[in-house]
Amino acid sequence: MSDLKDTIQKLAREFAPEIVQVRQHLHANPELSFQEYQTAAFVTDKLNSFGLEPIAMAETGVTALIQGRNPDKKVVALRGDMDALPITEQNEVPYKSKNEGVMHACGHDVHTSSLLGTARILSQLRDQFEGTIKLIFQPGEELIPGGASLMIKEGVLQNPAPAAIFGQHVFPQLPAGKVGVRSGMYMASADELYITVTGKGGHGAMPEMNIDPVLITAHLIVALQQIVSRVASPKTPTVLSFGKVIANGATNIIPNEVKVEGTFRTMDEKWRAEAHVKMKKMAEQLAEAMGGSCDFEIRRGYPYLENSPSLTKKMRLAAESYLGKENVVDLDLWMAAEDFAYYTQQIDACFYRLGTRNEERGITSSVHTPTFDVDETALETGIGLMAWLALSELGN
Repeated sequence: MSDLKDTIQKLAREFAPEIVQVRQHLHANPELSFQEYQTAAFVTDKLNSFGLEPIAMAETGVTALIQGRNPDKKVVALRGDMDALPITEQNEVPYKSKNEGVMHACGHDVHTSSLLGTARILSQLRDQFEGTIKLIFQPGEELIPGGASLMIKEGVLQNPAPAAIFGQHVFPQLPAGKVGVRSGMYMASADELYITVTGKGGHGAMPEMNIDPVLITAHLIVALQQIVSRVASPKTPTVLSFGKVIANGATNIIPNEVKVEGTFRTMDEKWRAEAHVKMKKMAEQLAEAMGGSCDFEIRRGYPYLENSPSLTKKMRLAAESYLGKENVVDLDLWMAAEDFAYYTQQIDACFYRLGTRNEERGITSSVHTPTFDVDETALETGIGLMAWLALSELGN
């Protein structure tokens, strides 16, 4: 195994410049969720050049197999997501997004290029390992219902069925060269809330003649926080946030309705279901008590993400062997959501974080911001580590 690890590390160094170019191409040409047509075509061409036979799934998804000796012995899956976000990039770099209003601000360009680099390495080593690697290039992670759910429905975890799956995600809080991991519960479920509060609009100087939906909404937003502060168990992480409120009146005009959008996140499915009922009931009754009405729509999103303890333990040991123990760190619970969670509901899974930070170069912005970027030396770490994890899990 030590010889194989040395070979992987050598190939990762050799292929890293090429994969940096791949990442920069993807970053400059981002596509929104479920619109990744050019990205999927690019990935397909690359896989073909590695001697693989990619197959299209879920319209803009791609999968392929890397078969070693005795390919039926065991199957391990590796996943990378491909979609970008509706954000206008503010970085002034040669690979700045060419698509106005669309940006790889969550690092999916890194995930896709890294998985291509891993595929490049493993394709070179087919005669040196037993088993099969299934590559999953997935669309639409950023948008409900999530590309993972569509890929699973179309059979990506079948024929052949992987025994385990690994996924990685950029982590700008961690320096490049390091990775983070957490066993068990790691990420939250995520539901989208769409609320319409209806009253009776009119002149702002005569509120007694109106039913003010703005005032109702203000009470509603404050009251709903009781679901978190007074109803949720302190042992159950819960977040309720509202990020969009539209009351399209004027300084002296009370509108007829107010629209609100928010997110509800937790790590307990039973409580999640109970909270849905409680939020809806509270909002509807409060609006009615104040003379208005409320339409409270909950769009159920991704489930919570739970890493397999046994697989994560093996992953950590393999990562420490590959990177050094000092470069593998523990992660805290994270209230963000990921559709990789769908895979964790089906098979043993491990979702870990790839450090991309470089303070000396000013690469410190968080994901989902217009100045997000990565230290591209992380790609050498990403492609080599994922190849090593896959072969370690195959037992080679």
